[in-house]
Amino acid sequence: MLIRSIDDFRTHWPTLQPTAAGCARAAFLVTPLGFHLAAQSASDNRYMVMDAGVDPNAALAEHAALARRVSNLMPTVCFPGDAATPDAVFPNNVFATAPGRSVIGRMRHPVRRREAQRPDIRGFFRDVVGYAEVDLSTMDGTAELTGSLVIDRARGIGYCGLGERCDEAGAAAMHAAFGLRLTFCFDLAPGEYHTNVVMSVLAGRALAIAPDGFADPAVAAAIADAYAPRTVTLDAAQKADYAGNCIALSDDTVWMSERAAASLQPAQRAALADWGFRIEAVALAEIEKAGGSLRCCVGEIY
Repeated sequence: MLIRSIDDFRTHWPTLQPTAAGCARAAFLVTPLGFHLAAQSASDNRYMVMDAGVDPNAALAEHAALARRVSNLMPTVCFPGDAATPDAVFPNNVFATAPGRSVIGRMRHPVRRREAQRPDIRGFFRDVVGYAEVDLSTMDGTAELTGSLVIDRARGIGYCGLGERCDEAGAAAMHAAFGLRLTFCFDLAPGEYHTNVVMSVLAGRALAIAPDGFADPAVAAAIADAYAPRTVTLDAAQKADYAGNCIALSDDTVWMSERAAASLQPAQRAALADWGFRIEAVALAEIEKAGGSLRCCVGEIY
């Protein structure tokens, strides 16, 4: 069921109790080889720092540390990057999974559509993991997967922010591709490009959310109320520091960049700890110049 009504969301959310794992069983990443900033992406990603120089070696070192840290927690696969696809370091927008299937997104910008054709990542999920392939890359519309769609995997609920990176056709296609029980569609605030920058569902039992990332504050309030009292409300400065671009990679850990972690207030840290989450912070200052942070770097394998 796809809905846009806040009343419908408030009615249906309580009926969808957790029935599945809230966290992935493995991860995949794409290294930032040939790291640079893509001008096409900057046209609708205000988080990119286009006037700053970038250090490809520093980006590689940051990413290697991230991969090592994540691999201590779960099986982690790293694919090589390519200077022709500089945004590939954020693979979750192009490739994602649900149990038994891989999903390939329909990207807005041509520089990212090239990523969707990678035979190695397609082949890994199809021929090695044995997943059925759901290919949205040629559809009419735009569907930037778990950038535009934040999923409560435990409940099978999707939160889909509509804008330049995802339209209604894309939302419907992703709802079907991920086999969701409910998808709540809403407009992002002007200037926001992805939902996973403004909110994250943590292991199906908590929420981090930045209300000013939503066109309608009442939508953010309804989602926050659904997870209350386990809701961390982020202000605009914390959102800009990527605190909303966090991810629970296990039931007891929340991962974010060092910049994001430094933006949290003591009460927010204490709340996460009370709810059973340990913060795992990773230095990603160079990679964040490209307009994404830790959650964007991590593809999930369910």
